[in-house]
Amino acid sequence: MTTFLLWLLLFVLCWPLALLALVLYPLVWLLLLPFRLVGIAVGGVFEMLHELLFLPARMLRRLA
Repeated sequence: MTTFLLWLLLFVLCWPLALLALVLYPLVWLLLLPFRLVGIAVGGVFEMLHELLFLPARMLRRLA
């Protein structure tokens, strides 16, 4: 709701900038989508490496 009110304020004060923001927001979102997907993939790889490195410690903890 706050975002909508801020957008309305921007529209009243500077409607060309508000329309430009409305048009460019989906384009910027589409441009940033591959970076977001790469970030998710890299995070998954780091999580897998973390689990593999700590697997022996978890196995020893279960035996003790």
